[in-house]
Amino acid sequence: MAWTRTYEEAEPQRVNRWLAQSGVCSRREAEALIAAGQVSIDGETVSDPGRKIEHGQTLTLDDGAQARLEGQMTVIINKPVGYVSAQPEPGQIPAARLLTRQGLWGDPAEIPAADRSLAPVGRLDLDSRGLLILSEDGVVTKAVIGPDSQMEKEYLVRVRGDIGEPVLDRLRHGLALDGRQLKPAKVTLAGDQRLRFILTEGRNRQIRRMCDLVGLSIIDLYRLRIGPLKVGDLPEGRWRLITAREREALITPGFSPKPVRRR
Repeated sequence: MAWTRTYEEAEPQRVNRWLAQSGVCSRREAEALIAAGQVSIDGETVSDPGRKIEHGQTLTLDDGAQARLEGQMTVIINKPVGYVSAQPEPGQIPAARLLTRQGLWGDPAEIPAADRSLAPVGRLDLDSRGLLILSEDGVVTKAVIGPDSQMEKEYLVRVRGDIGEPVLDRLRHGLALDGRQLKPAKVTLAGDQRLRFILTEGRNRQIRRMCDLVGLSIIDLYRLRIGPLKVGDLPEGRWRLITAREREALITPGFSPKPVRRR
């Protein structure tokens, strides 16, 4: 069924911008749909990528556009230590190598071809483990790591060293990296020599560098959540597709997905 929505804003807006703000697709994807003749306003095919939609007009994406957008793949992996998130250096193994039929967990799914452009949405270091998102969906990518994203990323970290209150205070409020102050972090004790970090930014190797600055050394770093998406009971080294509800939760503030359990 074609996607249809009426524009209710008072001021006209470019079609590609409105579709991106509505969480339908990225601006670039909207422009590609327009170029393919798959977008219409009040029954008239849109041919100009700069076309604006006005109050009361109805925009429609045809069935082909819907199929094209729904075919964009997003997967999660419970990444083990020893795999890199993105382009490997010589001798390194990319996490995408785990996307095999044997590694698939749960419901049957298409196995992505080797040349499919599934990029990491929030990297995870070689020596870190846990939740890793790989996606070709521009809307998901923008929601998670776009410049305006405030999405939380949660980690459990086992450390060696003194983790008294002064150290916790510095981790929460008092650190800078590369000459720039870090955003406030939620850092709490999570057991013997274990810390829970909740961040809303993703500087390069941020937690490891934060711990170095306060004299802690990291033994294990595990990411268990990105926004509403949790690694759950996905076994280490396995992967699965995200569900439609999980995608909606990532791109729509306040929307809560149902937990995914293996059948």
